[in-house]
Amino acid sequence: MTNNESPSHPFDQAVALQQLNQGRWQGATSKAYANMVGPFGGTTGATLLQAVLSHEELLGEPVSITANFAAPVADGHFEVIARPLRTNRNSQHWWAEMVQEDQVVAFATVVTARRRDTWGSTEAEFPEVPLASDLPRSSREGRPPWTRNYDMRFVDGELLGQPDKDAPSRSRAWMRDEPPRPLDFVSLSALCDAFFPRIYIRRPKLVPIGTVSLTTYFHADGAQLASAGSDHVLGVAQANHFGKGFFDQSAEVWSRGGELLATTHQVVYFKE
Repeated sequence: MTNNESPSHPFDQAVALQQLNQGRWQGATSKAYANMVGPFGGTTGATLLQAVLSHEELLGEPVSITANFAAPVADGHFEVIARPLRTNRNSQHWWAEMVQEDQVVAFATVVTARRRDTWGSTEAEFPEVPLASDLPRSSREGRPPWTRNYDMRFVDGELLGQPDKDAPSRSRAWMRDEPPRPLDFVSLSALCDAFFPRIYIRRPKLVPIGTVSLTTYFHADGAQLASAGSDHVLGVAQANHFGKGFFDQSAEVWSRGGELLATTHQVVYFKE
């Protein structure tokens, strides 16, 4: 998409960037992806990735992104700066930051690489679950605006359910952009933050929370994501530890055909 074209999908509007000069862009937050405080973190991280993928010195495709949320992103305009820190023969290391009022509000490190055909094996197991078409859409009533942009169909672990104190915080849900949009690296990175905070699964009580750092590893290449099209993907998320004001959660994202597309891990602040 060129700077003269207007994105039509709400997600593409949310992560759209206008280039100011080499390595520097301007964007704006989207009301459609508003969260309880500021924008949905998935679009913030995706916007940082979008800048890297828009850079004229880009080498290869994303392998990983670690997005750090340093401060609440205010509604309105921001600038994104991206630069390669090191370029090797087949890999590249990037720094990207989002700036408002001359202050960094979010930043990321990104690794891109030229993918090569090698031996491969997936030790994680694709769950046996009902198809998305056999499950009802999750209700969006009373939830932040960003949730309206995703069609979520829960197998188990629905938000603010009735937890058993001995039950895990696991959720399994089919997800896709709403309206449907072909999957790519930028939208997949946002989907990896669409898992509700695990504390809301274990305890049906809303407390202040905020993601501090989110890392996503991309296991699929662009061709695999293209083959997934606009179909639902299966997300599996679970926490590992809660305590002393923080918890972490891990997740897997699978294609309907059983390909592991991405894994993700984040640490979240919470307040009683």
